Amino acid sequence: MNWVQMIDWLAEGQALSEQEAETLFSAVFDGGMPELEMGALLALLQQRPVSRNELHGALSALGTRVFQAPLPALQWRPVLMPAYGAARSHPNLAPLLALSLQRLGIPVLAHGALSGEGGVSSAYLFRELGVMPVASLAQAQQVLAAGQIAFVPTGAISPALANLLALRARLGGGALARLLARLADPFGGGALQLLPAVDGDESVMLQELLCDSGATALIFESADADAVIDAERRPAMTLVSEGRVRPLFDAEATARCAHPLPAAQDLKATARWISGVLEGRIPMPAPIANQIACCLYGCGYAQDLNQAKAIAAVETGSLAAA
Repeated sequence: MNWVQMIDWLAEGQALSEQEAETLFSAVFDGGMPELEMGALLALLQQRPVSRNELHGALSALGTRVFQAPLPALQWRPVLMPAYGAARSHPNLAPLLALSLQRLGIPVLAHGALSGEGGVSSAYLFRELGVMPVASLAQAQQVLAAGQIAFVPTGAISPALANLLALRARLGGGALARLLARLADPFGGGALQLLPAVDGDESVMLQELLCDSGATALIFESADADAVIDAERRPAMTLVSEGRVRPLFDAEATARCAHPLPAAQDLKATARWISGVLEGRIPMPAPIANQIACCLYGCGYAQDLNQAKAIAAVETGSLAAA
């Protein structure tokens, strides 16, 4: 099937097979398609939910274009944090989660864009907090081995993915490109992936996808696709591991936060607020303490969720989250 036929096929509302989707996205990632046709195809895919077969095919194409790194030599899984959200309506607290896990000795590799696209990106906040981006996965391995957080720009993980993200503003397909970016895995299934979903339908789709692949992931809803949950109202959090779906926390009906949050667009105030939490001067939001517990359980640091909740409560001083 050529590109024109594929455009006609999608315009008629037909879904692609897994093989067709893999062929399509291989061409997209490799620059083997004219920009006009690429824009039309991505725009058509953007207009409807991506099918399970289409996503499998797209990820098969992406998987061979993501550089791989060996797992850190520890008894628990590293945490893989996608950093493609740029918070606009609430403060970006992803670095708070990463730094809290790093303090417990858990390796954290964050990957994402260096720009904020009009919001406060994780890259900006990590820099404010002393975490500089690395130039390659090899350098990331050295940083992780030293017990530090590794922030890897997308281009150092997958140049093909970085090119697609750079083109999405002109060609469309932005939501799909960002979804693929969140699913990029340089550890080949050996890490605990943090996977924010934009809504309940995407959450279910991600659960099915991860069950099929056998990967391990913590899935939760996040309006801005942030790797950290809402600090005021906890969403449902689900662990996918060994092909099984395990609900860990239900969604909260009402908001709760023990301390006023910084302004969403204030980079320096957010960095100061995160430092205040880490230093114990500001209470850790209970929802984020809950997410820390989920990570401790999902990466194998704790034997069960109750133990993970107890460790998280003690380490963060958030006894309300125990």
